[in-house]
Amino acid sequence: MTQVIWIIAAVLVTFTAGYVGYSRYLTQFVELDEEAETPAHKYEDGQEYVPSKKPVLLGHHYSSIAGGAPIVGPITAGAIWGWVPALLWIAIGNPLMGAVHDFVSLSGSLRHEGKSIGYMIGEYVGEGGKNMLLWFAFLTIMLVVAVFALVVGIVFNAYPQVVTASLLYIGLALVFGVYLYQFNGPFIPGTILFVAGVFAAVWVGLQYPLALFAGDYPAGTIVLFGGAGDWVPGAAALGGNTAGWIPIVMVYAAVASALPVWVLLQPRDYLSSFLLYTGVGGAVVAIVVGTFLGTSSSPLVIDSSIGAFEGFWGVEAAGLAPLFPLLFITIACGTISGFHSLVSSGTTAKQLDNETDARLIGYGGMLGEGLLAAVALSTLAVAGFADPAGGIGAALPNFAEGGGIILTSLGVSETVGAVFMALVLCSFLLTSTDTAVRLGRYMMEEIVGTPAGRTDTGLNMDPRSIARGRYTNPIVQIVPAYLLVVSGQWVVLWQLFGGANQLLAALALLTATVWLANWDDNKQLVSTGVPMAIMVTITVLGLSILVFYENLYLNLIQGGAGTFGEQISAGVQMVLGLVLIGLALALVKLGYENIRSVRSGPERPAAEPGDD
Repeated sequence: MTQVIWIIAAVLVTFTAGYVGYSRYLTQFVELDEEAETPAHKYEDGQEYVPSKKPVLLGHHYSSIAGGAPIVGPITAGAIWGWVPALLWIAIGNPLMGAVHDFVSLSGSLRHEGKSIGYMIGEYVGEGGKNMLLWFAFLTIMLVVAVFALVVGIVFNAYPQVVTASLLYIGLALVFGVYLYQFNGPFIPGTILFVAGVFAAVWVGLQYPLALFAGDYPAGTIVLFGGAGDWVPGAAALGGNTAGWIPIVMVYAAVASALPVWVLLQPRDYLSSFLLYTGVGGAVVAIVVGTFLGTSSSPLVIDSSIGAFEGFWGVEAAGLAPLFPLLFITIACGTISGFHSLVSSGTTAKQLDNETDARLIGYGGMLGEGLLAAVALSTLAVAGFADPAGGIGAALPNFAEGGGIILTSLGVSETVGAVFMALVLCSFLLTSTDTAVRLGRYMMEEIVGTPAGRTDTGLNMDPRSIARGRYTNPIVQIVPAYLLVVSGQWVVLWQLFGGANQLLAALALLTATVWLANWDDNKQLVSTGVPMAIMVTITVLGLSILVFYENLYLNLIQGGAGTFGEQISAGVQMVLGLVLIGLALALVKLGYENIRSVRSGPERPAAEPGDD
């Protein structure tokens, strides 16, 4: 039997080589300067532009980029095609593509006043290209909010202990923000005190689980309302308790996104990062200890139900699913994710204290998410996966169950370990959800126009102000996101989220390539251009399969969509898929024409790094 430790060893080797070697080269390549003034200092406003200590910002960034996808994707892909293809895509693709994507998105934004990738592309291909990318990103954000809120609801329903712990650590974060920024409390003693509080919240959650409606919960669970919640929109498909948590999570995300970053976002993400580091790092240590000392409750070997390679078409239970290109879309976050470009060029670039911090936070943060993906694949390997076609509903409990088994190596009971890993997952999701809403506001600010360093409340009758307002824009996002979830088409949501997310990664790499081409004729374009071409090819092929094979052929021509509602859903998927493909190809054409024009034009002097 193959031991799980080989999964962890493989990614540690490639990730270490990538960080020590390739990230150092990229730092010199984009000429990061520790003496340069960052947007956080230039536009410091106490609201969005706030210079942050490196460990605080790393915690925020890591918590924001790592949601449920780097857990669901590797588990699902490993079960369908085998653990070896999944591992290779994570171990090789992350340092050569995903970490590069995050790093250049952050570095490029630094040189463009902390603006988003949409603004950056607009500088070189025109207003039309800028607006196409910004609208693409804004629509992707709404899919992210919908999917992440759904997954939080699923986790809250499966593990009500996590609800109590999550509420407590949000409260602790609010107090920690006041302690740091209003009372100027000492950083290290405060960190020790409040991190201890976060772990105490885990214990309280185990003692006092919390649910909205009745269900099959651990003994002692506090149920707030009578009945099963059948009246809640979406309860028929999701269950009353899950459906009830979704609007609560979305309202929380809206409120959190409107607050100044120092009130909740920074302190909460920093505190939760210790929980996340402990979960990911603890699982890695537990695998090493359990392998060499044999202290785990079960042998840490790859379960016989998980094959090394299940063939190009995968296991029969999942249906016809070609490894290329679908594996590379199924595992998005964990290897490369377009959502990260919005975080890097949205919130993180506005808080970076020193340009050289971008290496650890941008490149290193993505490696951290890749390690999470490797841990998720390890939980699959240990626990096995009975339902490869079960999607997120089957993958999420697997992570907690497998994680619980792994943590027994360190003397943690399997039950406590499973709840702790579920809380780790939920911490990732909550931070990503409200960060996504904040990013959606930034996208709209750039679409309708807002001067750098200025925010708008939106509390007036001006439509532009309402669209970009700190208090009104979140409503514009969460209402359609909520309607998408309760429509019963959440499976469609997940597929569209994957396609849109990976297309956005390709467009972010395109943006970086265009920026480098316009910066200096001598800049090589291979580091960003090759991953961009790969991602465009993979995503367009994947969406084409979704549009023409799954929906046009199977659902409509072959009659797989039996009801009128299913036929409408298939039609909507086709239209959205074609729109995504069309937008991406149009932007690639604009970017290619710009690069060709710049590189074939008369020789010109190289621009200073800060002049673009």
